[in-house]
Amino acid sequence: MLPKINQTMYIQTVNELPDTPTLTLRSRVADLDENNIHIEVPLDEKSRRYYRAEAGETLQLYFFTAEGVKHQFTSQVTGFRKDTVNLVSIRKPNLDEISKDQRRSFLRVEANLELAVRMSDRLKFVAVTEDVGGGGVSFICDRKWPIVQNAVLDCWLLLTYKGGSITHANFEGEVVRVLPVEPDKHLIMMRFKEIADSDQQKIIRYCFERQLDKRKE
Repeated sequence: MLPKINQTMYIQTVNELPDTPTLTLRSRVADLDENNIHIEVPLDEKSRRYYRAEAGETLQLYFFTAEGVKHQFTSQVTGFRKDTVNLVSIRKPNLDEISKDQRRSFLRVEANLELAVRMSDRLKFVAVTEDVGGGGVSFICDRKWPIVQNAVLDCWLLLTYKGGSITHANFEGEVVRVLPVEPDKHLIMMRFKEIADSDQQKIIRYCFERQLDKRKE
């Protein structure tokens, strides 16, 4: 499976010299043609600077499908293209060069984020997440809310990125488990039942940033 236009790509540099740090970058697929994948200039999430790739440079790239399957491949920079934004051209891999890692689901990180939950037109409340991931979220709420296993909830998740930008991700979540954690609280574990690719990518990006922060600690 090849990445699609607007797919978020995660990139790691390949170091050929000793003592050269490996960088983890993020980009987005802007266009595809017969031979190349054209991506936006990659951003170094750690330094918040754009990465200047070189023609012929080898990169390791990966992306996630909507089902949480990680696809990865190694490719080379073939050139550059000026469009509405500057693009970096990557050699399109053959399908047999793309490996799938189905053993891991989406990255999941601990995070206390505001989550607006709607059970019905009259039952709405705001909760705080325990963790989030590209496949679902967990949150704490009062036991007074009649949430049961297999219930479907409409949710809006507030995401704040390192650069200070704020966005929302909307999804339908299916409750897979309800656990009492305090005398008057429940831990609700949900998987995404319906979520737009764009909203899922927002959550994956947030998890990606959090994981980078953990590595620096």
